[in-house]
Amino acid sequence: MPLLAGLVLLIQFSFAFHALRTGRPYWWMFVIMGFPVMGSVMYYFIEIFPGSREHRNANRTARKIARALKPDADLRRRAEELEICGSVDNRVALAQECMNHQMFAEAASLYESCLAGAFADDGQILAGLLRARVEQQDWDRAAQLVARLRAVAPEVRPMEVRLLDARILAGRGETDAAHAAFRALVPQFSGLEARYRYGDFLASLGQHDAARQVFNELLTHSKRFASTVEDEHDWVRAARQAVRG
Repeated sequence: MPLLAGLVLLIQFSFAFHALRTGRPYWWMFVIMGFPVMGSVMYYFIEIFPGSREHRNANRTARKIARALKPDADLRRRAEELEICGSVDNRVALAQECMNHQMFAEAASLYESCLAGAFADDGQILAGLLRARVEQQDWDRAAQLVARLRAVAPEVRPMEVRLLDARILAGRGETDAAHAAFRALVPQFSGLEARYRYGDFLASLGQHDAARQVFNELLTHSKRFASTVEDEHDWVRAARQAVRG
């Protein structure tokens, strides 16, 4: 019992110190010290847990469960919204949802339908269409879109466009140009996708040792610069699987 009481007291002082150091309301001191167990539990779940990694992981897990139970709910909702109002915003929203469901041809068709009138050279729509064409592996039309996007809206997603251009070069078999594009891009790209794509490109050429080195660098980078973005975790998982494979 004395050991348990000492442990509870240590936890109380730790939470009380945290409350003081982080500028929480002073009344938390009375709650923590006045209610040895419940006060500390309340402080953790109200003040600490919402911004913690555990909370972010719990939210991410909840979203995955929701998608598993109703995988097409968002897609149906976007389609219904487009039926009610055929606006450009609704078409773009449905195209983005099609991309999430790997319906790349449908997404490309929706993006193309938006490129008219005032939106004929809209950079965001062109960028969405470009990604759809790359995922379709429609390399020639994708290359034309890169040139068009850089001409009319060079400020739109420049790093993403460079990554897509590197993938196009790789897809078209322009190996040396793709190597150069990836090597120049990887140190500048803020996320993990460029590193994974480069490793995947090297593996496709049979350069497995070099690919494994890139994947390991990705994993090391992910530990140093932890991200809350769900897509980044997908690249980490893919890299781990590639290393094991």
